Amino acid sequence: MIGGDGIGPEVIAEALKVVAAAGVAIETVDYDLGAGRYARTGEVLPESVLGELRGTEAILLGAVGPPIGSTAVPPGVIERGLLLRLRFELDLYINLRPFNGVPGSIAPDADFVVVRENTEGPYAGEGGALRRGTPFEVATQGSVNTRHGVERCIRYAFELAERRARGHVTLVHKTNVLTYAGDLWQRAFDSVALEHPGVATAYNHVDAACIFVVENSARYDVVVTDNLFGDILADLAGAVTGGIGLAASANLNPARTGPSLFEPVHGSAHDIAGTGRANPLAAIRSAAMMLEHLGQADAAGRVTRAVLELQTEMAGSSEPWSTAGIGDAIARRL
Repeated sequence: MIGGDGIGPEVIAEALKVVAAAGVAIETVDYDLGAGRYARTGEVLPESVLGELRGTEAILLGAVGPPIGSTAVPPGVIERGLLLRLRFELDLYINLRPFNGVPGSIAPDADFVVVRENTEGPYAGEGGALRRGTPFEVATQGSVNTRHGVERCIRYAFELAERRARGHVTLVHKTNVLTYAGDLWQRAFDSVALEHPGVATAYNHVDAACIFVVENSARYDVVVTDNLFGDILADLAGAVTGGIGLAASANLNPARTGPSLFEPVHGSAHDIAGTGRANPLAAIRSAAMMLEHLGQADAAGRVTRAVLELQTEMAGSSEPWSTAGIGDAIARRL
């Protein structure tokens, strides 16, 4: 358990409440990681802690990050030193985000998942700078795409589609401009598709996909894409299906050579920390994804259904909901 910063510990507490209500007993270890720890000690992710995390079966994370405007933590320190490092060190090569529209949202009929390659692309860190701080400064940021990394991500998407009712995968990229990376993704996609003849396929440029997610998200079932495009597209999908505060995610190591990490997509929201106003549904659904990964499919399904039902109920209600009240409502349904 990494409660993290701001509202993180509050939403994680409700996720644990729901896991218990679902009848699943788990043994937890709490880790103090995030912006708060860095501000106090200058440490982001000590090697000893990383070693301990490798020995767990799953990591459930609330949220990390300093308050807006804080200068105690330089930009990028937590993102690269904790979140991205965990993805790279633990080989969390799949970022999985499910989206279901709620009444009143821009995309109420949405029911799709984004499968995002999670360890390559521009986030791999390839690049550099020359003549920094001069009028002739040059900065480069490369996108790293390997056949191995691309193909295993695409294969995961096809296998997921086979377990879903529609059985459809859409590749999203920018093959007309990114002719090297895009070509690799398209050829790998076409090759894996031959292994799954029962899965229907499509391709969209990423700019078109952004339009479709807003105007006709029901066209999507499983979307597979690279690290950067997936980051942007999934956040947009969260915004149009009820808000980023409802968006859950899993950072998966499907090979199970180490633990996978589960977290709500929202930030640490220090401005509402301690007020009881944080919505824990994204953390609870992330915990449901964790349960499924741990082999507790029945409990995971019951939790997910309860979350989706309560989202609909809350969308048609004008009464205020508290953090603990939402957790209690889900627990009662279970």
